[in-house]
Amino acid sequence: MDSLQATTLDKREVTLDHEALQILKDQVRGDVLTPGQPGYDKSRSIYNGMIDKKPALIVQCRDIADVITSVNYGRKHNLLTAILGGGHNGPGLSLCDKGMVIDLSPMKGIRVDPEKRTVRAEAGCTWGDVDHAAHAFGLATVSGVISTTGIAGLTLGGGHGYLSRKHGLTIDNLLEVDVVLPDGRFITASDNQHEDLFWALRGGGGNFGVVTAFKYQLHSVDTVIAGPMFWPVEQTEEMMHWYRKFLPNAPNDVYAFFLTAEVPGDPFPPEIHGEKVCGLVWCSLAPEEETEAFLQAARNAREPLFEHVGPMPYPTLQSLFDGLYPKGLQWYWKGDFIRELSDEAIQEHGRFAEVPTSKSTMHLYPIDGKVHEPSEEDTAWSYRDVTWSMVIAGVASDPGDNEKITSWARDYWSAIHPYSAGASYINFMMEEGDDRIKASYGKNYRRLQQVKAKYDPHNFFRVNQNITPKP
Repeated sequence: MDSLQATTLDKREVTLDHEALQILKDQVRGDVLTPGQPGYDKSRSIYNGMIDKKPALIVQCRDIADVITSVNYGRKHNLLTAILGGGHNGPGLSLCDKGMVIDLSPMKGIRVDPEKRTVRAEAGCTWGDVDHAAHAFGLATVSGVISTTGIAGLTLGGGHGYLSRKHGLTIDNLLEVDVVLPDGRFITASDNQHEDLFWALRGGGGNFGVVTAFKYQLHSVDTVIAGPMFWPVEQTEEMMHWYRKFLPNAPNDVYAFFLTAEVPGDPFPPEIHGEKVCGLVWCSLAPEEETEAFLQAARNAREPLFEHVGPMPYPTLQSLFDGLYPKGLQWYWKGDFIRELSDEAIQEHGRFAEVPTSKSTMHLYPIDGKVHEPSEEDTAWSYRDVTWSMVIAGVASDPGDNEKITSWARDYWSAIHPYSAGASYINFMMEEGDDRIKASYGKNYRRLQQVKAKYDPHNFFRVNQNITPKP
């Protein structure tokens, strides 16, 4: 009988015959895709075009029942199993070779409760979906800076974005989650049920089960004052010196992340296309007059090469970079948490500021303000005392540039890392080894191991930034 081959992480071979596969197809409502079938290649293509993994099967789940059936099937047949949501994971840990992918992208249910200011969204939603639904009520929650990002991966890694100084991390606004565990059980975790699991899921990634829905606290956010302000790249060190003094003294209503980049084409003026720049991307919840004072302080530091800052709906800001970074580009990124921008670190930033390709960039995202209020033990995310989450992203349209963008990102990171907190936001990591994962959880790693041992003792969910079980 013809068969499919699936390889587990420990390299043992598992053979699935077509009769077993047909049983799975009969039990789920979603499509079950195998190599060669229409839709298979599209389903396995993710945000990072550098990733080319070929699962033995992809189950496109339509509901919780499909997820439970898929988990039970993967466990029964000893299949290496990955979980696909929005597909934005940098190293491609939402896919696996020769195993099974549980694809949650068809699960798009979403409901806003405007009275309680909450939103419940299924795991296939993107932040654009959540922003659209919540904005109708003048509400929003903390998310990233690209609206096509899936809510699941960003949330489980911790989550930060334009609203973080005012409202904390995404996980600080997470109220409860629905989870399918490795043994097929379906539970809800929150502050008053399965509290240990809820603690671990707030930063611990996809280590513990398949989260099928998230419930978030929303806040009054409608129109923000936002947009980019650029200076010539030669002024990187000078503007970074100004920025490190400015940010800690700014109220939490005012957010600005620092970047180095190359100015793309439209919608920017032709005279600055291709210019290498440093800059700030602003998002202010403060009144316009108060915000203007902070913008003027930046102008006074150095006259900008370009600026386009003004009132805009929050979802517009969230989708500002979507066109610049469509699905399928080549990505290699490295991250670190930064407590302070020392003179030595700023000098290194200046040395690497000229990006190697038109889409490569470095961002310093503020994670101070409200993010600092919880203790390091309150959630799995433990770095509550840092000021920035840095990402160095080598990005290219042409796969022929992969070596160039990878070398630049690695060399840049190596120069900055000695001045960092020694760890990174896990969503800004490639596959960098156990020591790097342990460092990124700090003192919370051992507790995470204990939760992992309780809920996933056999490490069924291991295609992730993996936490090894420990009793």
